Amino acid sequence: MAWRQHIPALAAAAAGIRQASDDWDAVSDSFCDRDGWPIDDGYDDGKVKRDAEAWKHVEVFLAHGPEVLAGVRAAAVGADYVEGPISEDLRRLRGIDTNLERAGQIRHEWDDVLALMDASQPGSRELYVSRAEEIRNADGWHYADELSYQGPALARAGDYLVRRADTDQSPQTERTQVALARSSPGNRSTPAASPPAPPAPNLPPAHRSR
Repeated sequence: MAWRQHIPALAAAAAGIRQASDDWDAVSDSFCDRDGWPIDDGYDDGKVKRDAEAWKHVEVFLAHGPEVLAGVRAAAVGADYVEGPISEDLRRLRGIDTNLERAGQIRHEWDDVLALMDASQPGSRELYVSRAEEIRNADGWHYADELSYQGPALARAGDYLVRRADTDQSPQTERTQVALARSSPGNRSTPAASPPAPPAPNLPPAHRSR
């Protein structure tokens, strides 16, 4: 289960997106009128900041999410989807493939846009990269928001399946160690030496017949 090492990163990324969203929700109303319409430039600036922070964590999902998702689906059995501690988490993962794929497409599309900027106007990339990244981050916000809910489910399911595999493997490992200990040369029992033959009885010397 090499994918187990990526689980903490996904959990932290999901928490990071959620934190960016919560930070924005805490102040967004202050930039709006009573009907919820923005009346301050701080509204747009706040969304740009939220989207940029969220996209950093989307990159983590793109780097590690597919491997962990494949590992979870390989380790889970049919009963896990019906009942048990991760059944709800596994159901929540429906559609995560689409979110990861679409976020990956957004990254690829904007990487191409930035490359074209370099090719068509050498040296001018810096003039446009900030705006291009803002648009990319805004396009990716929907998928970031989805991953903030699906990511914890993926991390919880992965953690549970890893711990279950470790628990199932422990008795087998112990049996293997015992077998190896018994078969090692130092632990083989040495057969007891045969007792020495008893001394021959002292018989009187035989008389020669005359």
